[in-house]
Amino acid sequence: MTVGETFTWLRRAAPLGRIDRRTWERIAIACLFGAAVLFPIAHRNDGDIDAAANALTFAALALGLNIVVGLAGLLDLGYAAFFAIGAYTYGAAASWQIAPDWSSFWEPFQWLGLVARFHEAGVADVVHFQVSFWLMMPIAALVAAFFGVLFGFPTLRLKGDYLAIVTLGFGEIVPIVARNTPSVTNGAMGLNGVAAPQLFGWSFGVDATPYYYVGLGLVAFLILTSQRLKFSRIGRAWMAIREDEIAAAAMGVNRTKLKLLAFATGAAFAGATGTLFVAKLQTATPEMFGFPVSVMILVMIVFGGIGSVWGVVLGALILQLLQSWFLEDLSGWLHSLGRLIHVEWLQRIELASSIELIFGLILVFMMLYRREGLIPATRRVAPLTTEEQTAAPTRGGFEGLKGLGAVEERGSDPLLEIAGLTVRFGGLVALGEVSLSMPAHSVLAVIGPNGSGKSTLFNAVTGLVSAQSGRVRFAGQEIGGLAPHLVLDRGIARTFQNIRLFPNLTVLENVLIGMHARLHTGAVEALLRLPRTRREEQEARDKAMEILAVFGNRLMPRVDHVVSSLSYANRRRVEIARALASRPKLLLLDEPTAGMNPAETLELADQ
Repeated sequence: MTVGETFTWLRRAAPLGRIDRRTWERIAIACLFGAAVLFPIAHRNDGDIDAAANALTFAALALGLNIVVGLAGLLDLGYAAFFAIGAYTYGAAASWQIAPDWSSFWEPFQWLGLVARFHEAGVADVVHFQVSFWLMMPIAALVAAFFGVLFGFPTLRLKGDYLAIVTLGFGEIVPIVARNTPSVTNGAMGLNGVAAPQLFGWSFGVDATPYYYVGLGLVAFLILTSQRLKFSRIGRAWMAIREDEIAAAAMGVNRTKLKLLAFATGAAFAGATGTLFVAKLQTATPEMFGFPVSVMILVMIVFGGIGSVWGVVLGALILQLLQSWFLEDLSGWLHSLGRLIHVEWLQRIELASSIELIFGLILVFMMLYRREGLIPATRRVAPLTTEEQTAAPTRGGFEGLKGLGAVEERGSDPLLEIAGLTVRFGGLVALGEVSLSMPAHSVLAVIGPNGSGKSTLFNAVTGLVSAQSGRVRFAGQEIGGLAPHLVLDRGIARTFQNIRLFPNLTVLENVLIGMHARLHTGAVEALLRLPRTRREEQEARDKAMEILAVFGNRLMPRVDHVVSSLSYANRRRVEIARALASRPKLLLLDEPTAGMNPAETLELADQ
C-alpha cells in the first residue's frame, strides 16, 4: 500500500468531521503528555530540565489554589503556608539534623519501602534512616489538609477583603512559627540534609530528571482530580458558592461543609507538592514560603484563567518558565547591548530580581484587559438572534409543570403552619405576629404592597433570616431556626423576587445544582467515578433535561448556554426549573413573573 493509499484509507476509516470535540481534546492531551514525557530524553540540558521541574511544582500549586479561589471563590492570600506545612512535614522526618532515629524500623520495613537509609553528605561511614518519600507525600497532604480545616473554621463567615486579610495573616504566621521552633524546623537556619527520595534502592540524588518525572506524574494526577471534582456534584456546589452563597444555600448546599472541603483539598494539593519541593532542594528555610510565593501562585491562576483547570496549568508553566528562562536570557541580552552602546545602566539590569514587580504588572494587565485569563472557564455563546427572541414557544412533549413530581405529602394535617412569626431588623418590624395554615395539595397567594414583608416571610420560612419569635412547622416537623440547606432537605424550595441564578454556569448546571440535596456523591466517590456515581450523574442529567423540556424551545436549545447570556424571561424560567429540580413538597414562588411582559406571563402560566 502506498503512502497515498494509506492516507486515503485513514480518512475513510476516521473522517475528521466525525471526530467530536471530546475526542480531539483527548488526542491533544495525549500528544502533550507524550511530549512532556519525552522532553528530558530529547533535550539533555540539566538546567532546562531543572527549570521545567520547578515549573511543574508551581503548576501543582496553582491547581490547588484554583480549587479554593477558582472554584469555591474564597480569596486566599496565604496559600504558601500549606506549601510550607507539607515541606516541613517531610523535612522533619527525612533530615539527618532533626529526624527521629528510624533505625529500629529499618529491618522489618525495608522490604515495604517505608523506611530507607542514606549516608550523611560528606561522611561516608555515617548512615541515617528516613521515612520513605513515597509514604510521606500522602501523609504530608493529610497533615496540610488537617490544617486547612483547622484554619477554615474561623474564616467561614468572612468574605472578600476580610477573608483575604485573615488568610494573609495565616500565611505570615507559619514562617514565623518555623523560625521559632528549632526543635522541629531547625529555626531560621532551616532544615538541611533532607534525604533525596529512593526508588528500589536507587537514590534520586541531585539529578533533576527523576524529580521532573515525579512532578509530571503529580501534575497529571492533580489535573485528573481537579477535573473529576469540578464536573461533579461537589464541584457544582463549590461554583454555586462562588457565584451566590445565598442562592446556593437555598438550593441545599451546606456552605460550611463545602468551604471546609475546598480549604482541605487545596491544602492537600499544596502539602503533597511541598514534599516534592523540599526533597528536590534537600533543604527548607522559612524564607522559601513567604507572601511573594502566594502572590506568585495567585497571579498564575489569574493569568491562566480562574476556575479553568487547563488554564491555570498553562499559566503556571508560562510564568515560571518566563522567570527561569526568558528573564535571565533577556538580562544577558541587555547587558550585551549596554556594553555595545556604552550605556552603564543597561549593564546593571537584573530582571529576575524584579520578578515580583513583573508579576504584579501582569496581574494588573490581566484584570484590566482579559479578566477571564488565557483559557476562560466560562464558555461564550453567540447572542440570541431576533428570530430566536421572538419565536413562538413549543412544548417539549411534557405535560407541564404540574407533572413534575414533587414528593407526595398525604394526611389531613396542614402542610405548612406558621404561628406568631415576628422578624425585626433593629427597630424595624418587618413581620409582626404572622400566622397562616396551608393544607397539602393547595395553592396559597400572599398578597401585599411593596415593603409589606412578603419576601421576608419567605426568607424566614426558608432559614435565610432568623425570626425573633413564633414557630414554623412543615409536614408535622418544627423547622424554625434550621439552616437553609436543611429546610430544602425537608422539602421546601423557592425562587427569589430578584433573580438569583449562578450567572457563569450553564442552564443545565443551574438545574443540576437544584438537585444537590437529592444526590449523594461525595468527594471520594467523585474521584473514583464508581459505576453508581456515573449512574447517579446520568440520571440527574436526564431528569434535568426532562424538567427543561417543560419550557420547550425557550430553554432546550440553550441548555449549554451560560445563564448570563439569556433573556430576562428565560432566566425566570431557569430559576423555576432549578427550584423544581429539588423535588419539593412545597414550592415558594416570590413574584415569579416580575419583570415579564403580559405575553410571557401568560405563557408561563400556561406551562
